[in-house]
Amino acid sequence: MGGKKKPKGGAGKNRKGTARDKTRVGSRVGAVPVNDFRAGHFSGPAQGSGTQYNTFVQQYAPVPTALASLPPLPPEFTGRDEDLAFLLDVLAPDQDARPAVAVLAGLPGVGKTTLAHAAGHAAQKQNWFTGVLLVGLRGYDPTPARPEEVLDALLRSMGVPAEHIPPTAAEREALYRSQLDARARTGERLLVIADNASSVEQVRPLLPPGRHGLLVTSRRSLPGLGRLRSLNLLQPEDAVALLDAALKNADPEDCRVEDDPEAAERVSLACGCLPLALQITAALLVADPGQPLAERADRLTHSEGRLEGLDDGERSLRAAFDQSLDRLPPQQADLFRLLSLNAGPDISTAAVTALTGQSQQVTEHLLGQLATAHLIQRSAIRGRWQMHDLLRDYAAQQAAAHTAASRPARRRYEQARARLVDHYLRTAEAADTHFRSPAEGIPAPLFEDRNQALEWLDAERANLIATARTEGATSKAARLAFAVGRYLEWRRRLQDSVAIRALALDACRETGDDRNEAGAWNNLGATLQEVRRFDEAITAHETARTLYQQSDDTNNEATTWNNLGNALRELQRFDEAITASETARTLYQQSGDADGEAGAWNNLGLALQEVRRFDEAITAHETACALYQQSGDTHGEAIAWNNLGTAFRGLQRFPEAVAAGKRAIEMLREAEDSFRTGEALGELATTLTAAQVDAVEVRAVWLSAAEAYEQANATQEATDAREQVDKVTENTI
Repeated sequence: MGGKKKPKGGAGKNRKGTARDKTRVGSRVGAVPVNDFRAGHFSGPAQGSGTQYNTFVQQYAPVPTALASLPPLPPEFTGRDEDLAFLLDVLAPDQDARPAVAVLAGLPGVGKTTLAHAAGHAAQKQNWFTGVLLVGLRGYDPTPARPEEVLDALLRSMGVPAEHIPPTAAEREALYRSQLDARARTGERLLVIADNASSVEQVRPLLPPGRHGLLVTSRRSLPGLGRLRSLNLLQPEDAVALLDAALKNADPEDCRVEDDPEAAERVSLACGCLPLALQITAALLVADPGQPLAERADRLTHSEGRLEGLDDGERSLRAAFDQSLDRLPPQQADLFRLLSLNAGPDISTAAVTALTGQSQQVTEHLLGQLATAHLIQRSAIRGRWQMHDLLRDYAAQQAAAHTAASRPARRRYEQARARLVDHYLRTAEAADTHFRSPAEGIPAPLFEDRNQALEWLDAERANLIATARTEGATSKAARLAFAVGRYLEWRRRLQDSVAIRALALDACRETGDDRNEAGAWNNLGATLQEVRRFDEAITAHETARTLYQQSDDTNNEATTWNNLGNALRELQRFDEAITASETARTLYQQSGDADGEAGAWNNLGLALQEVRRFDEAITAHETACALYQQSGDTHGEAIAWNNLGTAFRGLQRFPEAVAAGKRAIEMLREAEDSFRTGEALGELATTLTAAQVDAVEVRAVWLSAAEAYEQANATQEATDAREQVDKVTENTI
């Protein structure tokens, strides 16, 4: 939760300072406003026109201690049970008489201060501490609190008279430890909450002796102080609960969250589940009680100035982000802005290295520093980095302002983005070679095998699609779209495949790339078949065929005929499908493409099965198997074996059908093609059922099919397979 708004100090009487005060301190030492340190014993703000320190010291009232300064928790505090348990585990007294020190770190607005206060309250309820001291370190203000200022405030809070406080930081630190040690000997145990630290140097003088406790909040992970807890965003349901509690705190009759929970979730997600953003949004909704949550959600979601909408006049998310950015060294600040050039949700170290143009060692160091500052975070996958959505918006705005102010900066950022796009393009094209048939060439050595290529593509899928989209109608966008098409079909990301192949087509047409336009039409048609949009697929293949005919590209024309035959077969236009496959076979033979010819024979066999010409279909599939073996295309051969099994089943030659099906399954598993493994298992189960094999075996095969489909992300096919399992089970009861 974000920090509670700090109260203004009240008025109080001044008393004259002593000469010792004037000569001992100098200019600003000790001039600590109450709403920064919250020590609880100041009588009022400075008055008069004299030296601030002298005037300020005159305000201190001679109270002995101020050890009960914890503010009440806001009513919307929620969703931090695990974090609170961690802190209490650190703060609990032990038998070793060691100080309990915890560091609570996180990005701006994530609720560190409120959680620290909650930990203080919970610890006091357990009677673990006899008092709590609060001190604000102003770590991200233009002038952070100096150690001597902080120690002065803490000593006064513990009842040390002003005239007894020594002038130097080292002396004050020694006195601070002595005071704590003396209290420990009398059975006291104090908790110091140091809020908003920006460096270890600010905190180290505050480390307590003995069994006292220190809880530090910071936007940075401060090493070497104590146990670290990085505070994450709220879960969506907790974010909604916070929003509801904040609205009801202002008006118990406010039921907007209850009346429209979907809109409330949209608001929470638009706020990035960041407590400060949610609190600001709640304040804006309180100020406009007639505004529906859906309207606020639309404004936050669709507005280009989302950060501008997170400002309630007293709190501003942009201001909090500005403070963090201003504290970064120039290189780190520049990288923070550059990261907004990545279009996807996360980024790898290798991609950042391409973006910066620096060595990997330098890049890793800068990324680590940004993570320490909680402006980015390490992903669950090692070597990858994420940025909160609102921080990404902020970084993009900062990058735009930076480049608008300087032509050299704009050129440098353009070059950085070009390097990033080239990195994605070069690597994606290398990965794509591992999804092609052996006849199309040797796979690129950048990846050892298809599994390694899949791992990279899985990690970068969202980045690759987003980059292609943001590139627009350019040749690079077309190349990137071509490079990921096979992979998307392999992983059954069919809607992504349709979108990316349509993008490739648009880019080719826009850039006048006639040769690749035909390929884009053909690829789009193949994907449209996968989503069962067969009429559109036929149009796409026919368009591609015409373009290839115009350029006398016989081999690729054969491919369009082959794909066209598949679409026609799905629409039960079987005679046309047979003609298309035969035409493809002839053209492949003319061009000497044995692998393509194998595919045409295979598709021809499927069309022949549809018209129950099973003997001819068997010949076609056997020919396909032989040709695939010659070209070394084991994946294509496996598909041909599966289709051969269904042709044998059509003639009730069940032993041969089962043998062919099992061979196909074995080869497809070796190829790690989960989707087609599921298809082959389904065909085998159908064959076993027709052969009246024991139902237990049939059920096991259908279960294996469902599992294979689930691995392939084919949820509907998996559901269908499990329904078959249930049917077999019902029939055996």
